[in-house]
Amino acid sequence: MTISTDESHPSGTTDGVRLSRRGGDARPAAPVRIVHLGLGNFFRAHQAWYTDNASDSAEWGIAAFTGRSTVLADALTAQDGLYTLITRAAAGDSCQVLSSVSKAHPGPDTKAWLGYLTDPDVRIVTLTVTEAGYVRGSNGGLDAEHPDVQSDLAVLRRDLRAPVRTTPARLVAGLAARRAANAGRVAVVSCDNLPENGAAAARVVSDFAALLGPGLADWIKGNVSFVTTMVDRITPATTDDDRVTAADLIGRLDDAPVVTEPFSEWVLSGEFPAGRPGWDIAGARFVDDIVPFEERKLWLLNGGHSLLAYAGSARGHRTIAEAVADPVCREWMIQWWTEASGHLTLPPQEVSEYRDALLTRFANPRIRHLLAQIAADGSQKLPVRILPTVRKERAEGRLPVGALRALAAWINHLRGAGAPVKDAAADTVVPLASGTITDAVPRVLRYLDPGMAADKPLVDRIIDLCGRPTDTSSAAPRGVAIAPTPLTEKEDHH
Repeated sequence: MTISTDESHPSGTTDGVRLSRRGGDARPAAPVRIVHLGLGNFFRAHQAWYTDNASDSAEWGIAAFTGRSTVLADALTAQDGLYTLITRAAAGDSCQVLSSVSKAHPGPDTKAWLGYLTDPDVRIVTLTVTEAGYVRGSNGGLDAEHPDVQSDLAVLRRDLRAPVRTTPARLVAGLAARRAANAGRVAVVSCDNLPENGAAAARVVSDFAALLGPGLADWIKGNVSFVTTMVDRITPATTDDDRVTAADLIGRLDDAPVVTEPFSEWVLSGEFPAGRPGWDIAGARFVDDIVPFEERKLWLLNGGHSLLAYAGSARGHRTIAEAVADPVCREWMIQWWTEASGHLTLPPQEVSEYRDALLTRFANPRIRHLLAQIAADGSQKLPVRILPTVRKERAEGRLPVGALRALAAWINHLRGAGAPVKDAAADTVVPLASGTITDAVPRVLRYLDPGMAADKPLVDRIIDLCGRPTDTSSAAPRGVAIAPTPLTEKEDHH
């Protein structure tokens, strides 16, 4: 069911009737063949939307698990898994009631999680757990010393069916149950903003399994494929006003609507040994080499978001639309895009068109994408969104002021400027950013990349930018060279 603003119901005509399959608001629930970890707004606006619009959607239902909270799972269960997707264009809203979520579970429901993974009809596991959810160490593998990882290892060594906390442990426990049940091969599909996210998922799962015993790790290697994806759809947090809008549009009460933008993109690379939905009919693309698409999105969209989240909130803005309407923030973002675009391998015309589309998307005043929401977990995000361009620019003898401004803005954020700090590594990075700025900058850079902390021209420029956060000066032209600091072995390793 797709409804535009012009077709909406008069306010107050729900008569207290809640969205439900029993009430005829959607087709019967499809059999569960996909299990998702990370039930939230983005998953429901993206992967669930593609599944709902696939050519064979009636055959592919999703059982979705939250991280730890029960709130969203309870709300969706009360609505038979249904919810309203509100597509918010600058000209108005349209909506679609999505029915691809057949079951919703709270994350702690270990019995249900293991039950699905032992079912041969389940063919795919998808993930949206954020960068921090992979619990990776500095070398990209599992952070085996993390207290939560240590706790989960101890638990699973006693009982493979016991409740655990971390994503790697949940996946390994589920795959161990699948192995024991001889339930067949399965694809794990990461949909998080990590470069080569399929390989990242494979690495932490394999590392965790190996710590439990070589037999399980070998089985995973032979029976589980890890698919890499690039995902793109701006999805802000839901507000009470959005719930009112959903009720007006569909004439039903909906406690769990999702607001999103018209644009959506999904690029996938990898094998689905037990089959997949017809996502390509809904617009998904399947490619052999996903890296060019990942870099374009991570650097331009996500990198631009991070820059605006820290620098824009420090200038008093609350949303992406407000920040990009500020000529100073807009100039900073375009400067960053110019630096990053020089290292993309997609055709220049395609990159230019993508940048133009991003400006339109960011400027949509009806999408309230909060800078404080985007600012979370900068310690996990900046290494993949900003640092690759810094390294490439320094290797070519340039100081990329646009990229360095993003780092400076994050350091100022850790020191109290702009959006409040919400970071998985806050206990580490906030103290590093304290004290004098001349001491703080090299300490924070050493945390991100020791090689950068040893690059004096880079450190000095960031100190300068931290001291003048509203500086509007332009970067040196890309052809102006500044001698780079040679890469250390550890920097090259990262």
